[in-house]
Amino acid sequence: MNILDIRNLSIEIETSNGPVRVIDKLSLQLAEGEIHTLIGESGSGKSLLAKAILGFINPRWKITADRLWWRQYDLLALSRAQRRQITGRDMAMIFQNPGTYLDPNSTVGEQLRESIPSHDLPGNILTRRKQIQKRAEELMHRVGIKDHDAILESYPFELSDGVAQKISIAMAIAHRPKLLIADEPTTAMEPNMRSQIYRLLAKLSAGDGMSILMITQDLTAVIPESKRISLVYCGQLMETGPTEDVMREPVQPYTGAMLSTSLFSSETKPKSRLPTLTGAIPTLQHMPIGCRLGPRCPNARRACIEQPPLRSYKKHEFACHYPLIEVDSHD
Repeated sequence: MNILDIRNLSIEIETSNGPVRVIDKLSLQLAEGEIHTLIGESGSGKSLLAKAILGFINPRWKITADRLWWRQYDLLALSRAQRRQITGRDMAMIFQNPGTYLDPNSTVGEQLRESIPSHDLPGNILTRRKQIQKRAEELMHRVGIKDHDAILESYPFELSDGVAQKISIAMAIAHRPKLLIADEPTTAMEPNMRSQIYRLLAKLSAGDGMSILMITQDLTAVIPESKRISLVYCGQLMETGPTEDVMREPVQPYTGAMLSTSLFSSETKPKSRLPTLTGAIPTLQHMPIGCRLGPRCPNARRACIEQPPLRSYKKHEFACHYPLIEVDSHD
């Protein structure tokens, strides 16, 4: 059952040159307890989509959608106060750089305890304080930090990036959210720490039934526990489907290009030219018409000036007039 259902979501931003559509009819579904990975180059609109889900909306944005539902709630029909209530209760987000939002003037313990809801704890103030402290220690252990006393008394600038990110995860799961959005949570981390964070997120999803939307621009960051992946380019959905199927048999040229540039085989010779996708991602003021991949796509033809509709192939959905493989119209 899908707990997050997004159909044909568009976001327009008002600029000095007029409105610019940064997300163009994007659809995404997320099932309960599922890890879904959203992949795209920097500037593809991934973080904007996350903010639209959470309700972190700038007044200059115009958001339209056939459907933006969280469980039984139509998020676009709710007031700001109602959206905040649902977000605070059911959703949480971790960011790629915890140093940008951890308060440098407060200890880790103060910030973690503040994130733990106390309204449903029994007893008087003193009893609740003890329960909150115990809960903070449990959260530290849960994210893999054993020396909780030293870390709780530390300030954010005294922590490594990996430990700071684990603290941000502990704060995010303190109220037991149903949806966790991880926006490139391992950027600039060493491989060992990156693997720890991925294992931690997969464990949280499996143990708590928490749905996770993993946002990344690196196909090598797709964890084995990710059930589905969606690839976006310049705000348009390129391809979506079960992770294993899409990785094994990509249909959209963008997916094929991302795979070829991310996954090198053992046959790659030293000093040989690596595969790349020609060109660069366009600026907001110069978005191509139709399929936005057109100027960079090796399969592009005249028909690509029209935006292709989503088509089905086996368990995939893709948007392309000229896919990598021949697709029957009835697939």
